[in-house]
Amino acid sequence: MNVTLKAATQEVTVQAANGWIMLPLLIVFLLADIAVLIWSAKNASQAEQSDPTLIVLSALGLVIGIVLLTGFFTLQPNEARVLVLFGKYKGTVRESGFHWANPFYSNGPQGKQLTRNKISLRARTLNAEKVKVNDKRGNPIEIGAVVVWRVENTAQAMFDVDNYQNYVPTQSESALRHLASLYSYDDGEENEITLRGNVEDVSQALRAELQERLARAGVVVDEARLTHLAYAPEIAQAMLRRQQAEAVIAARQKIVHGAVSMVDMALKELADKHVVQLDDERKAAMVSNLMVVLCGESEVHPVVNAGTLYT
Repeated sequence: MNVTLKAATQEVTVQAANGWIMLPLLIVFLLADIAVLIWSAKNASQAEQSDPTLIVLSALGLVIGIVLLTGFFTLQPNEARVLVLFGKYKGTVRESGFHWANPFYSNGPQGKQLTRNKISLRARTLNAEKVKVNDKRGNPIEIGAVVVWRVENTAQAMFDVDNYQNYVPTQSESALRHLASLYSYDDGEENEITLRGNVEDVSQALRAELQERLARAGVVVDEARLTHLAYAPEIAQAMLRRQQAEAVIAARQKIVHGAVSMVDMALKELADKHVVQLDDERKAAMVSNLMVVLCGESEVHPVVNAGTLYT
């Protein structure tokens, strides 16, 4: 089945009229129109046969002036307005300040109110709630992340997705679930990236996947980091015991390795300095005693042998 992908909507930056210039012009226009309306009405009342054309035109001009007054809008720094005239995209105003534009540019819904299709370009933080998912080895884990994002292409954010503010958290959760299934929690093979052991690498992978998913909405991901990572409660105790066992084994291995090195050093020192001549049986006994002393967990109590190994 062939799937045709729709081309991304391209943003067009436009300049709106300066509001500080348009405001006095419209005020002068309205005052002049009101004066003409009053003058024409006064003349019509004094004349026996009057022409209502001037009155109608001045009244119409008054209505037009009031409508034109609704074209004023302001933009704060890092804020933009998308201009849509009768369903057609006309451009995006990005310059902050007091502006005037065609009053028939449509307004967009935001919550329960209609706004002038304003879009914030500031960086926003999404603190994604922790989700339960299976890692690469099938272990249930809980994982959460924080995402710093901002709108880069206002046209894509407005027209290519239904609601970009809902699109971001939905895609973030989906990307987080997919990422967790690609890596093991912490029981990876040699040189394998794990969620717990390679947080930076995993965060970079999460950011790359989020950027790919959110590019359709004109969104740029500045940062993505894991904020929560733990085994699911149902296996947390079992995994804790496993980690403790692994820690004990690793400690024992280090202790044994150190004890063997110390025994070997003791035997070499005794032989090199000719302190005592030991046959194989005496060496075996010394090695056994030293290993017990060095590897034992309880306190050692020395035993004085008054005889020999052969009596």
